[in-house]
Amino acid sequence: MAIRPILLYPHPGLKSQNAPVSPDDALVQIVVQDLLDSLAASPGVALAAPQIGHRVRIIAVDVSRKQGEQGHGLVVLLNPVILVQEGQKVVREGCLSVPDYTGNVLRYQEVVVEGLTPDGRATTITASGFEALAFQHEVDHLQGTLFLDRIQSLSTDLFRRKR
Repeated sequence: MAIRPILLYPHPGLKSQNAPVSPDDALVQIVVQDLLDSLAASPGVALAAPQIGHRVRIIAVDVSRKQGEQGHGLVVLLNPVILVQEGQKVVREGCLSVPDYTGNVLRYQEVVVEGLTPDGRATTITASGFEALAFQHEVDHLQGTLFLDRIQSLSTDLFRRKR
């Protein structure tokens, strides 16, 4: 297992559809460990397998890495699906794969996410606030959608990060 480089936009792997996985597949544990190693080495709070070159439906979310946020701690989900979405709001969003920009994106403030843990247990998580945003962002990655695709106006809603 290893720290993998994060793919940067416009890498075609970021726009791909990604395959569901079975917890019995030996590749799953490798991808999960790569995700955890890569997330730990990054400044981000979440990462999807396609961002590190694995074209499968696995995400890792840990908003507690951001000061002042708690959430559910580290959550790794296989084949996550958002079942419920409530309370839309425009939020400023960034992405490890688009490091030079942030943008205003319409997101739900509460979501219910269902998936499998790496050991195959079905789990359902109700997330709100920043954690809900992180889950939506990562599930988007599994569908080949970037936050850039959700920006309504590139001229008014996309911002260059100050370095």
